[in-house]
Amino acid sequence: MYDTATREVRDFRPITPGEVGIYLCGATVQSAPHVGHLRPAVAFDVLRRWLTRQGLRVSLIRNVTDIDDKILAKAAAAGVEWWAHAATYERVFTAAYDALGVLPPTYEPRATGHVPEMIVLMRTLIDKGHAYATTEGNVWFDVRSWPAYGELTRQKPDDLGVEDDDVPPADADAVAVQKRDPHDFALWKAPRPGEPETASWETPWGRGRPGWHLECSAMARRYLGAEFDIHGGGLDLRFPHHENEQAQSRAAGDGFARTWMHTAWVTQQGTKMSKSLGNGLLVSELLAQAPAPVVRYTLASAQYRSMIDWAADTLDEAQATWERLTGFVTRASEAVGEVPADEIAKADVPEAFADAMNDDLNTPAALAVVHEHLRAGNSALAAGDHSATRAGLVAVRAMLDVLGLDPADPQWAAPAGDRHAAALDALVRAELEARVAARAAKDWAAADAIRNRLTAAGIEVQDSADGARWTLA
Repeated sequence: MYDTATREVRDFRPITPGEVGIYLCGATVQSAPHVGHLRPAVAFDVLRRWLTRQGLRVSLIRNVTDIDDKILAKAAAAGVEWWAHAATYERVFTAAYDALGVLPPTYEPRATGHVPEMIVLMRTLIDKGHAYATTEGNVWFDVRSWPAYGELTRQKPDDLGVEDDDVPPADADAVAVQKRDPHDFALWKAPRPGEPETASWETPWGRGRPGWHLECSAMARRYLGAEFDIHGGGLDLRFPHHENEQAQSRAAGDGFARTWMHTAWVTQQGTKMSKSLGNGLLVSELLAQAPAPVVRYTLASAQYRSMIDWAADTLDEAQATWERLTGFVTRASEAVGEVPADEIAKADVPEAFADAMNDDLNTPAALAVVHEHLRAGNSALAAGDHSATRAGLVAVRAMLDVLGLDPADPQWAAPAGDRHAAALDALVRAELEARVAARAAKDWAAADAIRNRLTAAGIEVQDSADGARWTLA
């Protein structure tokens, strides 16, 4: 695996033989997911499936950030409770994960459920001289107290920009006065004027809410221990989020992550997708264009450290490939009979495929092996060689199973139209639920924005006394 911290490919050896602990930074549930959010989820799902295939027991923890400045601001604008806003979009994310065949994590902790662990971590850092409290409810990590700060991204504090901790410009001067050093970052943040009391918790240093970085360190320690195998996330999280996580955890005495893995961005015309830029393709929009396995194939077919530049025709090639794969599996199964799922799960994959997957999850090379066996299987099928056809069917399905793309898997086994409709329905209904909340709060602009977004995706919304219904336009 390529370790982002050491910038080299290293042999992976689990801390505990036979077991692997992975912490994956999950969603900040402020709004609906775009395809860039799903890239890490699919990549680490493939990693998990491959490790499991090799007999390892994988514990994958994927957190939910269910409170932050943007969640509070968007909930206030919509006139709903912040926790209701977060819960709505957590369900939208879950529907997107499910639609793309991402296996549920071993556990999915929420930030708001782990305040006690955060308090313990802050107390340890303060006692060790690596953190300090200032005004009521504000606790900061002392960057200068930790000489190794910057080691993950190979930067020195003096060469770095100053993190604003999501502080509104009007409050920036006050925060600058509080900090000992401009580079110090927030562990705990005091409530701001106008924020609901429910968005803060009591601590020995005053009432407030978590800093973004603190929550992940606390949850990783809670579920994976002081040291674990792999920490993952999108490339954009390396700094400041992961740098700060590592600094505070190691300053507290934890070994933290042995290996760091980061997925590259999904871009449009070379620009990273983001909500703030307005160029994020919503998953619900993509599922209106193509079946869910086609979207997954597109994300899985690029090596996880390579950028994916999304264009109007990006899904076309994946659609054609998926049809070739499903066509072979269907015809071969009709010729030689269905192969039981447990046989596929236990089947050895071709050596060349294993070599590719063991080479830092080189999925393009792995898919090349899939296509070699696909061609051989089609040739055997055409020749009426049932023995070779069955061998090809098992090999192709076993390899695709690792990628979460076995056409005969129950996830995809229903007719493509039915499966597509079910996945799309789950995502659109979640969007309509958010629209109902906006209308109840008389936030007509937000409600209209949701409807316009669905219309742009080719989805027609019809309001009635029984609620909103949708159809494809």
